[in-house]
Amino acid sequence: MYGFIQDVPANEEIYGQIRSRLGDQPPKGLVAHVVLTRDGGLRYVDVWENQADWERFRDEEVEPAVDAVLSGIGLPHDHSLVHTEEVTIVDAWLGDRVRS
Repeated sequence: MYGFIQDVPANEEIYGQIRSRLGDQPPKGLVAHVVLTRDGGLRYVDVWENQADWERFRDEEVEPAVDAVLSGIGLPHDHSLVHTEEVTIVDAWLGDRVRS
C-alpha cells in the first residue's frame, strides 16, 4: 500500500468544487481518502493500493480539476504552497459507509 498526508491552503468550499469534478465512483486503487480541517487549510490523508494508481489519478483527474477550480476563482495553482509527506501504512481498517 501507498499513503500520504497532504496539507493544502484550501477551504471546504474550494475542496467541494474540486471534489464535484471527480465523479461519484472511487478511482481505481483508492483505499481511503479523509479530509480534515486544520489551521491554514485542509489536510488530506490518503491510502492507495499503490503509488502508480495515485499518480495516474492525480495527473489525469485531480490536477485538471484543481486547475479549473482555482483559475475560475482567480487563484494560482501554486504547488509550493502544498506540503506532502509520504507515510508507511501499517493497516487500513474501513467501515462500510462513507460519512460526510
